[in-house]
This record gives sequence, C-alpha cells and structure tokens, in this order.
Amino acid sequence: MYKSIAIDGPSGSGKSTISKILADKIRFNYLDTGAMYRSYTYFYLLNGIDVNNEEEVINNMSKINLDIKNGMFYLNDKNITKEIRSEIVTKNVSMVSSYKKVRENLVAMQRKIAKKSNIILDGRDIGSFVLKDADIKFYLTASPEIRAKRRMNDEKEQNNMSFEAILEDIKRRDDFDSNREITPLVKAEDAILIDSSDLTIKEVVDLMIKHLENKNVI
Repeated sequence: MYKSIAIDGPSGSGKSTISKILADKIRFNYLDTGAMYRSYTYFYLLNGIDVNNEEEVINNMSKINLDIKNGMFYLNDKNITKEIRSEIVTKNVSMVSSYKKVRENLVAMQRKIAKKSNIILDGRDIGSFVLKDADIKFYLTASPEIRAKRRMNDEKEQNNMSFEAILEDIKRRDDFDSNREITPLVKAEDAILIDSSDLTIKEVVDLMIKHLENKNVI
C-alpha cells in the first residue's frame, strides 16, 4: 500500500519548498494542491470572470481542463506553471478556493492522484480533510513577518510589492483562510507542529525525516 504525507500551513510558511526537497530526498512524488487552485483562479482572471461571483465561477468550471505533468501545470493544454505565481493570482486565489464546488472538484482530483503512488501533498486542508488517513501529518508555520520576508525573496512571486504590502496580504489571507466556511485552514489534531521561524530549510527537512523514520513511514 502506498504511503501519504500531509503538509499543511498558512501562506508563505515554506510548504512547497520543503515538500519538494523532502519528496526528492525520500523519493516520494509531490503534489502542490495550492497550485491547482491557482490554476483555476488564473483561468477565471484570464477570461474576465468575476471571482467574487460564486455562481459565475461554478458555471464556467466545466471549461477548465487541468493537467499536471512532471510538476508542471497545464490549463487547456497550455503550460501555466509560471503564470499562476503572479501577484494578481495570489490576491484572488483565496476567494476561488473558498467555493464549495471548486473544492469538491479539486479534492476529488487530489484524492485520486494520492492513491497512485507514495506521495506528499501540501495545502491548507490536507491533513484535516483531503487525506484524513495520511500516514503522517505536519503543520508548518512561521510568524507573519518571517513569511512576508520569504515571499519577498521567492523568485516565483512575480511582483513588486513592498514588505508592508506583502505582510498585510499574508495577514488578510490568514484571516480569510482560517475563517472560510468550507474546510478552513486548521491544524489537524494529530498533526506534528513545526514552527520554522528560526529554522533553516535543511533543519526543517531533517526534523521531518526524523519523524518519518520514527513512525516507520520511510
């Protein structure tokens, strides 16, 4: 039976970076579930669809064909891996991901993918909802200020926002994600909490590997 690892946490906590490195070290596949919601958001923005209008978002969802190949995201056969990291997508993805029908559709995809191999999924509701029976769950966090600094230095974030603007956006997303009605951002009861504020990437990965070994996941 395949093993699954859930890594949750707020925006800018380092989930994607840590998950990719960890997956490479332990030879697991990796699925960035946040990028799936970003892909949907990019489609709506590209086509002039009001992301604040839930009915309009749902009615146009059937026009989306999302494919993932070797870590690259394809929207209707076009590689959009770079485009989904733009500032405007970042600002709007929380709204799109809050809609029940969108989440149901993508969660079904995530669960289907997770059954096919040893895999790491990262997101905001993996351990608490998507993969409740994951072999091990981590909740990765850091202070808002540290996360804002990381986002400023993240090459994927193609924007010219100031530190203050990024910090404000992170706090806004934290509040929105934690208080949304459908599967809010929350630490699963059985998740291992890791505060990476004062840890290097290597230290976080090494700590996770120790937990994985202790629980016989690897």
